[in-house]
Amino acid sequence: MFLMIREKNAWSMNGFIGVLFIAILIALTVFGVVQQKFVLAALCLIIAIILGSGITLVQPNQSVVVIFLGKYMGTIRREGIVITVPFSVKETISLRVRNFNSNRLKVNDVEGNPIEIAAVIVFKVIDSAKAVFDVDRYEQYVEIQSETAIRAVATKYPYDTFENAALTLRGNAEEVSNQLTVELQDRLKAAGVEVIEARLTHLAYSTEIAQAMLQRQQASAIIAARKQIVEGAVGMAQGAIEQIEKDGIVELDDERRVAMINNLLVSIVSDNGTQPVVNTGSLYQ
Repeated sequence: MFLMIREKNAWSMNGFIGVLFIAILIALTVFGVVQQKFVLAALCLIIAIILGSGITLVQPNQSVVVIFLGKYMGTIRREGIVITVPFSVKETISLRVRNFNSNRLKVNDVEGNPIEIAAVIVFKVIDSAKAVFDVDRYEQYVEIQSETAIRAVATKYPYDTFENAALTLRGNAEEVSNQLTVELQDRLKAAGVEVIEARLTHLAYSTEIAQAMLQRQQASAIIAARKQIVEGAVGMAQGAIEQIEKDGIVELDDERRVAMINNLLVSIVSDNGTQPVVNTGSLYQ
């Protein structure tokens, strides 16, 4: 069974006090040599060396993982100079916020269309022990898992839709980014990493289908515009006929009404300026 390590505090003491104590021991060593008290001098020197091996400098927003004889002793987060377990191995981990810009990945969306996608991941280490012991080279782990998550999210949604689907990569960037953040956090928690934000930085059809998809988008836009124009024209024609009949300007039978509606629709819907001969029929038979 895999046992995950949790961060704990390592033993440490104020470094300035430790350095002062080491200086006193060195002074006693010199005094012992001068006074030919070699046992005292040797004892003081050994203690000074032991304490000196534990001197560690911790910068702001950094932590130091302390390992002694292959065993995890704890983590130091207190900034400044400290003295910790002597003769231990100390590994410094940055706790600062960092960015990872993924490469442009070529994947297939849920409809099988090849697309190019890239994202920026904002993250920081919150558990130094996990970052050191639970994964091998956590920075490389973040990069690989980030690209895997981007691929996984991209394959769940269509790039775009012409049928008003609920969610698309192009039309719902905020929702897709939130889903990517959740997916990444689930993958990176094993490394003691917190995902602050994940945002798409590039999204496009692959070059081999980009032209065809552009034509498809243009055709869809033309159809949508035509549909709106026709709906408006029908309403305008209907309003015009109703207004004419309401004001009693002229009485129209079914044939003349159809002819007038036809002429009005041609005038309104036509792309170019039209000069139709509007025939509403004769007032007299």
